[in-house]
Amino acid sequence: MKVAIVCDWLTGIGGAERVVLELHRLYPKAPIYTSQYDPQAIDWFKDADVRTTWLQKLPPGFKKFLPVLRAIAFGRLDLSDYDLILSSSGAEAKAVRGGPKTVHISYCHSPTHYYWIRTREYLKSPGFGHFNWLARLGLKLFFKPMKHWDYLAAKRPDIMVANSTHTQAMIKKYYRRDSVVIHPPVDVNLFKPSKDEPRHGFVVAGRQTPYKRIDLAIEACSKLNIPLVVIGNGPEHKRLEKMAGRSVIFLTGSSDLEMARHFASAQAFIFPGLEDFGMVAVEAMAGGAPVIAYKGGGALDSVIPGKSGLFFDKQNVKSLVQAINEFNSRSFDSHKIIAHAQTFSLKNFRQKMTDLINDSLVAKEE
Repeated sequence: MKVAIVCDWLTGIGGAERVVLELHRLYPKAPIYTSQYDPQAIDWFKDADVRTTWLQKLPPGFKKFLPVLRAIAFGRLDLSDYDLILSSSGAEAKAVRGGPKTVHISYCHSPTHYYWIRTREYLKSPGFGHFNWLARLGLKLFFKPMKHWDYLAAKRPDIMVANSTHTQAMIKKYYRRDSVVIHPPVDVNLFKPSKDEPRHGFVVAGRQTPYKRIDLAIEACSKLNIPLVVIGNGPEHKRLEKMAGRSVIFLTGSSDLEMARHFASAQAFIFPGLEDFGMVAVEAMAGGAPVIAYKGGGALDSVIPGKSGLFFDKQNVKSLVQAINEFNSRSFDSHKIIAHAQTFSLKNFRQKMTDLINDSLVAKEE
């Protein structure tokens, strides 16, 4: 059986890349087709047959500028000789073409954010620095035709897989397609603490962009004057530092092992954004930390109130402060939290994907 793996890009490390890694482990001989590949930024695929498009000639930092060109590149990528295509996509990779006998399963991280879900946020803060004006102009000029193209591209896969029930609802709403939910793979054993450690203070982690709402965690903990460790970096970093009180410390460039140490010693992990899934929240649970999460998005799949954490209802400081105060009056069993995190393991992901692939291939033959 000829298998091809396809992804939007491989220019950094994130949840989408972790899915590609597990697909590669399932089919190590399958070539990986992608728009751009930077082996210096992600060294997981040194043993893989990575095949890039002509966009590889452009600097990896141009990734944000290239949605139209990626649409052309992936739309013309003919993989009709393959029996099975596995695409991991939150952008253009789902548009590749298979043959009449090809089964194309697309793992969808989200309908493309800049066309469907976060258009206003991208227009307000595109994240291009001095070139924000150019990004806004490009989005306005190409928005309607590219949105239509993305809708049609989402019709090409035979099967859509959603990373959460939230994403499943978004696929139904915007692409008008049914999908099956398979949660993304989390290396829970990497974050599992080796022993019980005393827990003190709170942690928030992630790329510091506006929609992550890390500002809520900083304001709430500053107001309550309780310890908060902020892990990560991003375009919001300087603004977040300015608003932080004395009880807040920032850590940039932390490794997974360093993050695991903080999760293992935290009273709780604060998850204030509306995420498609939110792997970092599960990683925190794998470290035994309960999660205080905004009640929406992928957190609804991972946080069990009273068992692995609790929710706050509104994305504002008042609601989060109330949740922190409620949390301080409760107790959580870290061992039960760790056991719950195991349901999102690499092993479970591989098994569920394998079952889906086998069933899909059999159905195609029939």
